[in-house]
Amino acid sequence: MHQKSAALKFVILLGFVSLCADATYEGARSITGAYLEVLGANGTIVGLVAGFGELIGYGFRLVIGYLSDKTGKYWGITTLGFILNTAVVPFLALAGRWEVAAGLMMAERTGKAVRTPPRDALLSHGVSQIGSGFGFGLHEAMDQTGAVLGPLAVAAMVYFLGEYRQGFKILVIPAILGLIVLLILQKLYPNPSDFEEEKILDQGDKLPRIFWIYLGAVAVIAAGYADFPLIAFHFQKGEIATGQTIPLFYAWAMGVDAVAALIFGYLFDRIGISMLIVAALFSSLFAPLVFFGDMRFALLGMAFWGIGMGAQESILKAAIAKIVPKNKRATAYGIFSTGYGLAWFLGSAFMGILYDHSITFLVVFSSLTQLLAIPFFTWVQLKANNFSAPSPEVQVGE
Repeated sequence: MHQKSAALKFVILLGFVSLCADATYEGARSITGAYLEVLGANGTIVGLVAGFGELIGYGFRLVIGYLSDKTGKYWGITTLGFILNTAVVPFLALAGRWEVAAGLMMAERTGKAVRTPPRDALLSHGVSQIGSGFGFGLHEAMDQTGAVLGPLAVAAMVYFLGEYRQGFKILVIPAILGLIVLLILQKLYPNPSDFEEEKILDQGDKLPRIFWIYLGAVAVIAAGYADFPLIAFHFQKGEIATGQTIPLFYAWAMGVDAVAALIFGYLFDRIGISMLIVAALFSSLFAPLVFFGDMRFALLGMAFWGIGMGAQESILKAAIAKIVPKNKRATAYGIFSTGYGLAWFLGSAFMGILYDHSITFLVVFSSLTQLLAIPFFTWVQLKANNFSAPSPEVQVGE
């Protein structure tokens, strides 16, 4: 009982660090699409910047995950990533050109790339005591609480001070608070791997085959998921929302994301990957509502967008904790993120181009891609037996 209580405390504190980080960079991301438009960018540029940022943010994790497992410096690499991830955000207020803002956005994504694989590996040890679905869902809920608070703070600054630049300045507060808690957390829990009992007799040198099948399924669903900067660009250009209200749309989606992560995480521990199939059905509805509808339909569409994000950020990682041995887990999270990010980049760039030519084609591409992921997840479900027990070819424990 003491071990379980300590693990829960560890997950909550690490979640608080992520909450502060998300308040910082998601607060910024809630207006970067519209900010780029004000600075002179077009839809193709916004799509490419958003997609390339995700490519850097996810692609670099391939190297970071390997280095984390190789060196065992999980805490050190995580700290470096958090510093870079949050330190550059306030400088967006000083950007006078879209090229400068884009460069800072790339730097922020690089910081997230550095921190994420080792952090997820650390988190996977703690959730082994409380249920991987619930643990990752709880972390995502806290993560997205920050993603709600950040945009709300930015919206307030923009409302009272009248321009996007002012919205970035307040984000220095959660950035500093998160780093302080992170440093304390390392002292309290220097070896989180102690939470997890090793049940693997032969860890081997290769990742299990089911991991690669799973990665393919994830890449399909990522390719059709429109990034918020493109959505915000559409809101700004189509006059669906103003500079003061665009961050509120993002905050609403992040709030739905947080609730969805808890619900889907809880059900994942009991039902399995079937919950991702349900999430894909919901997320396939966001594009027509967001890009075809008025403000009311856009709000509903952002709710579906948030449901899909909540499932992706909780269940997808929880599944990896179940099918990959812990000595390979940071590597697995790095590879997973690279595949996810590459698919997201290609999809985002393509949807940015589609937006400038035909919003209808963009919507069809997005919705059909989400639905195409369903048979892949069904296949993975059958192969992995709902991840409830290891198959003969995957000799791993929870």
